[in-house]
Amino acid sequence: MTVIQEIIANALREDIGDGDHSTLACVPENAIGKAHLLIKDDGILAGVELAVEIFKQFDASLVVNVFKNDGDHVVKGEIAFTVEGSSRSILTTERLVLNFMQRMSGIATQTAKIVQKIDGLSTKLLDTRKTTPGIRYMEKWAVRIGGGYNHRFALYDMIMLKDNHIDYAGGITKAVQQTLTYLNQSNKSLKIEVEVRTEAELIEAIATPGIDRIMLDNFQPSEIKRLLPLIPSHIETEASGGITLDTIRAYAETGVQFISVGALTHSAGSLDLSLKAIF
Repeated sequence: MTVIQEIIANALREDIGDGDHSTLACVPENAIGKAHLLIKDDGILAGVELAVEIFKQFDASLVVNVFKNDGDHVVKGEIAFTVEGSSRSILTTERLVLNFMQRMSGIATQTAKIVQKIDGLSTKLLDTRKTTPGIRYMEKWAVRIGGGYNHRFALYDMIMLKDNHIDYAGGITKAVQQTLTYLNQSNKSLKIEVEVRTEAELIEAIATPGIDRIMLDNFQPSEIKRLLPLIPSHIETEASGGITLDTIRAYAETGVQFISVGALTHSAGSLDLSLKAIF
């Protein structure tokens, strides 16, 4: 079972339990129906491919006709797709499809809006781990649909030494040295990113071998522009911390390679969508 299939299965178990009794009570078993996904907001659509997979996984006999794809800019009143088949199946999967699509479309819309602010510059917009537990895969998928890029997926696929790691380890040098020892002993090959909070920490990080990327946390654009020339070209650079829609272009204009924004996922609203029966 793939990650997506597993998430869908868990979500269906959570929602259905021992049965969709509202549907079972009043809709005949052999009833056939049709519904369409009505778009009620302007934005970037996301989750269409996922919706098709949900319908397929729950009831493979459902027929979906797609008119709008993931990543399309949509406006209020448009129809994304129709689904036809067992009325019971459509009703039982309705809320799960909408919950995922509204959330993913909201994230994709917010991501696209921020990406537009840095259009024409080389800086890449990254997400973070500030996601909803259990559906991170879907939320990071939505970021990609919106034109952003994924940072590390989880704790296991990259070393990221943030302020608390550094403080507990006794400083940047000790934290990195201990990390290199750990990676060698555990036979793992993972990139190392280090967060710096001050110019002094930046200087220490530059002098510490083994670092692949430096994150400049809560630095002002003017500070970043001044400090970037100090960082060797083999070390990637990232800015983070308090960066907003209004300030992101100034950060990107410094020449920093990556900007990570937690708000892509933790503060995105939902795009208003509705699955309506049609006759």
